[in-house]
Amino acid sequence: MDFEIKQPEIKDPQEIENLSMKTIMSEVKEHPRFQEFTLDQQKVAQRMIHTTTCFDQVTNSIYFSKGATDAVKHFLSNGAAIITDTNMIKSGLSKVYTEKFQNRVLCYVAEPEVKYLAEQDGTTRTVAAVKKALAELKNTPVILACGNAPTFLYAAIEYLIKNERDLANVIFLAMPVGFVNVVESKEYTLDFMNKTGVEGIIMQGRYGGSPLVVSCLHALYKLI
Repeated sequence: MDFEIKQPEIKDPQEIENLSMKTIMSEVKEHPRFQEFTLDQQKVAQRMIHTTTCFDQVTNSIYFSKGATDAVKHFLSNGAAIITDTNMIKSGLSKVYTEKFQNRVLCYVAEPEVKYLAEQDGTTRTVAAVKKALAELKNTPVILACGNAPTFLYAAIEYLIKNERDLANVIFLAMPVGFVNVVESKEYTLDFMNKTGVEGIIMQGRYGGSPLVVSCLHALYKLI
């Protein structure tokens, strides 16, 4: 067979990451909004770009509330739970971090009980799952991490209001992706945050996805 087997020039994982980050920091200079971010915000955006290679979408779409990065670091380092809408986020989060800081990660969307509850209530499994998780955790500090389903955000906010939860114990990472209800859900979450003082990070517009949530959390873990 007329084919030559080759190996990549760079094999060391740390060297690969270092070169990737160097490349990002070189090219992101062409994106003025990145320069407006704080150092911690830049680290989050950089990690997201590393995950997606999407400079424009990340730098132009990401929104940080004023104290978001500090709040997330504080929550994580003090053992806050993370409620997610996808098992992809749960699986993607490094156990090195979640175990070190004792962050319980909950995603009940695939639980048989949640399927039953959703059918009984005539709603989606995402809605039933986030309500179950919030009910279980009561007033435990939680990070609500959404990377797929807009209904997660609507259901979480409804539950928080109706059950008069202490909003000082809540942070949103709102990054669902798609075409239906996505933009509206993020605008709704931003309005809720602005009117209540809840901190959060939002990937505005249609852009988003579970990998962005994971990269956001990993970036902030690294800053603790």
